[in-house]
Amino acid sequence: MVLQGFLNVLQPMTLLLVILGTAWGLTAGALPGLSASMAVILMLPFTYGMEAIQSVVVLVSVYVGAMCGGSISAILLKTPGTPSSVATTFDGYPMAMRGEAPKALGLSITASSFGGIFSGLIMVVCAPILATWAMKFQSAEFFALSLLGLSCIASIGNEQPIKALLSACLGLLISTVGLDAISGAERFTFGQQFLMNGIDYIPVMIGAYAVAEVYRNVMKNKMTASEQEGGKGGKVKAEIIGISNIIKHWKTYLKSSVIGTIVGIIPAAGGSIAALISYSEAVRSSKHPERFGKGAEEGIIASEAANNGAVGGSLVPTLVLGIPGGNVAAILLAAFTMHGLIPGPMLLRNQPDMLYSILIGMVLASLLLFVLGIFVAKQFSRLVTLPYPFLATIIVTLGVVGSYSLKNSMTDVFVMFAFSFVGYFFDKYHYSTSAMILGIILGKIAENGLRKQLIVSGGDFTTFLTRPLCLVIFIVSIISFITPYYRAHKEKKRQEMNAQQK
Repeated sequence: MVLQGFLNVLQPMTLLLVILGTAWGLTAGALPGLSASMAVILMLPFTYGMEAIQSVVVLVSVYVGAMCGGSISAILLKTPGTPSSVATTFDGYPMAMRGEAPKALGLSITASSFGGIFSGLIMVVCAPILATWAMKFQSAEFFALSLLGLSCIASIGNEQPIKALLSACLGLLISTVGLDAISGAERFTFGQQFLMNGIDYIPVMIGAYAVAEVYRNVMKNKMTASEQEGGKGGKVKAEIIGISNIIKHWKTYLKSSVIGTIVGIIPAAGGSIAALISYSEAVRSSKHPERFGKGAEEGIIASEAANNGAVGGSLVPTLVLGIPGGNVAAILLAAFTMHGLIPGPMLLRNQPDMLYSILIGMVLASLLLFVLGIFVAKQFSRLVTLPYPFLATIIVTLGVVGSYSLKNSMTDVFVMFAFSFVGYFFDKYHYSTSAMILGIILGKIAENGLRKQLIVSGGDFTTFLTRPLCLVIFIVSIISFITPYYRAHKEKKRQEMNAQQK
């Protein structure tokens, strides 16, 4: 069946569609606001006349490309093209600002490709086993998993821990706005109908990162892109990362791909949580954690290998159990059904060649990232070489279009501009925009997991400690949160001792 899957994907027309799908995904992912979900939806009408295998493989290719494409704008414009690329901005943009944009782009493409290939190969071998394991995750584990993602705050706010925690609390508060998902009660809507559905984190992310960055540059009178600190004029293209770099950081590549695959398998977890957990683990295990947030190569690798690893992981419950592994997987599930593919436990028995065709198509699309990613990054980077007034106009325009396209609502555009001022003043007074975004993204997951488990257990909080998997995740979260502060305390003590000796 694996061999048949190879033969299906390597048909000339199918191969061409995989190339086109991956290229479109990269392009859409690089445009702020056009998420992986939107990229798949826009491609869906073009698949109606295709054969079943061709249609599902091209949609998966779009998914793979979009997850990688989000890192391009995250690095060049400090605007995550997709929510999964939020962690990539932490070190990708600082690298670009000191003139290392080509290397940062090369690292993101290589890590994305590595993570996608790894998860695809794991899926081919272990799909049925992993799907059964994923079903053990319930509300308690989702709550613990969201706390593990939030522990990343300690890593990104090590220099201003109190302000980072306050920023995260603000994000958690914002995530509660709207109708209560469990009781249906209105919360913090102040009688405004547009707040009923809550505040979407994508307009917040675009405003707080991209538009706020425009304000900062305008206030500094930066009139050309080449005048930015550390920036370089001329064309920027992704640097080809050699095998020596992969060997140097092999632990980060491998560990992040494993984390991404495992988290991706968990239904509804997604690439955002995978990237944040992987980034936090990279900081915790690094010998030089002080480099993170200032342009550390491992930060980019950890984020991108994990979020692309989550692609293959999310397809496991989708295909083998018929349970969407995330937002994009839910769209893919509907598309698969429309084309006659019946996801679920009987898939391996009735249509095994289809399953392996999809997984092999994902591996092929991940390999294509090496070539297509460099090409798309080169074309997109032309924006950075424009005089800054033009570049700023394009960034704001893309932000407006991206925010409006979510729900075809001007409300999201107003939200984007409101949070652009929040992002500007956060940076000015050294609060953490990233911590706030993490709070917004993970807040709903944490709250729903906590409340659902308490409902099931009759209000018994000890249920979180009696579930072995949940308890393990709690312990890892505590270690991940404490480690950066412990290291900072040890470093401070060491410096004080050295000063006394002198």
